[in-house]
Amino acid sequence: MNHGNDPASDPSRSSEPTAGTPYERLGVESDASFDLIQARRDSLLAEVPDDPMARSRIDAAYDAILMDRLKERQQGRVSTAARSASQREQVSPPPSRPALSSLPRLPQIQAPGLGRTKLALPSLVLASGRDFWLPLGVTGALLVLLFTVQAAPAELLLALATLVTVYSLQRRNGRFLQAVGWSLALLSVGLVLGGLLLAPINPALPLGLPIGPIQVQSLPALLLLLLGSLLIA
Repeated sequence: MNHGNDPASDPSRSSEPTAGTPYERLGVESDASFDLIQARRDSLLAEVPDDPMARSRIDAAYDAILMDRLKERQQGRVSTAARSASQREQVSPPPSRPALSSLPRLPQIQAPGLGRTKLALPSLVLASGRDFWLPLGVTGALLVLLFTVQAAPAELLLALATLVTVYSLQRRNGRFLQAVGWSLALLSVGLVLGGLLLAPINPALPLGLPIGPIQVQSLPALLLLLLGSLLIA
């Protein structure tokens, strides 16, 4: 008695194992995707768990479809299902990876109070007022002590003259490091000139003046320090 189910349309009950194409036996279209074909096979196998013949027919149809798809790939033909999958990938491209946020830049740390000092020749401007009379008076007094007091230590007099020059240059340009640098440079050049001036003089010979070799060697340094404090701006 027929209860409304056509045995020819049900692959699990068909008595003709080779009736129709494998797609018709599984009940899917020829352009169906692989996932749909596999889902259809699993669904049909679940309907006939205790019928080995029906299960073998379902598996045979599934295997035939797989072999047909494999032949198409080997022959360079692209199936309709593959074209449909490619079109879906073009329509909906895969989500791009989120861009990584750039690392914050570390702030540059500078030592407080230490700026970049540009090396340049100083401008020469004659001092006026207190900036003129203070170094002139102090250095003049040191020169008098150098030539009148034989026991006066020349090193101490040069050190005092250097401090006066540093103080004068600091007042004029407001840059302590530059004031110290120029004062030491003037002192060094003056000592070199004093050594060169003293070299041709024989210490055993009298100089004709109440001065000795120490005074002769210290004189250029004192004069250069005085000129620097009066002219370097």
